[in-house]
Amino acid sequence: MIAVENLNVFFGHGLTRNHAVKDVDFTVKKGESFGLVGESGSGKSTILNCIAGLLTHWTGRIEIGGARLTKTRNMAFCRKVQMVFQDPYGSLHPRHSIDRTLKEPLKIHRLGDANRRVARVLDEVGLGTKFRFRFPHQLSGGQRQRVAVARALILAPEVILLDEPTSALDVSIQAEVLNLLQDLRREKNLTYVLVSHDLAVVSHMCNTLLVMNRGRVVETITRSQLKNGTINEEYTKQLLVAGKGYDRTAIDRFQDF
Repeated sequence: MIAVENLNVFFGHGLTRNHAVKDVDFTVKKGESFGLVGESGSGKSTILNCIAGLLTHWTGRIEIGGARLTKTRNMAFCRKVQMVFQDPYGSLHPRHSIDRTLKEPLKIHRLGDANRRVARVLDEVGLGTKFRFRFPHQLSGGQRQRVAVARALILAPEVILLDEPTSALDVSIQAEVLNLLQDLRREKNLTYVLVSHDLAVVSHMCNTLLVMNRGRVVETITRSQLKNGTINEEYTKQLLVAGKGYDRTAIDRFQDF
């Protein structure tokens, strides 16, 4: 479903030029949930933005469903690929009701039967029609993120890009949203690319993980390798230790990669 080959991204010019993504390659099968993990600044979200078409100054090859993507994307691509952003407090228009937010993509793509589609997608994300005419400030963080998921689903896409979709939520709510995403992927045979710095979140969602550091691919590992601790690269081992919580003794032994 997704193929990325020799992807490179630069920001800035001259002495301030930053090589943010360096020769990244990976593939994602149809119906698979694929994780991009690494610390902040490793290039994970930049890759997602390139796939989504939010960044255009990249080089390399990106394919969706066997079709090579150009720097500009058409309406068909936008129906096929949707994105859920990190911040549920910033990704919804504060003055638009949930009904208007969900109807906007339907209007853009000229899809009819809007009321039925909105009611159905709200049921699918576990909210129901009672939330339809509320505003974002009347919802909790978890409910806002469910609306963001509903907005992505309403066009019936095949690929959903998830940029740390639970990092701004409480731990108890994170599990609810992750389980919802898992159920939706199975029911609709969706393909996910999930970005996170949290290995626990990615291992819950994804069978295959691409570990990144400073724009480069460190290694590709499976969920079973992560759980068994059979990891080759020292950076990945250190990232796994860091994800378990604060440990002064462990931090003193950390290397700078």
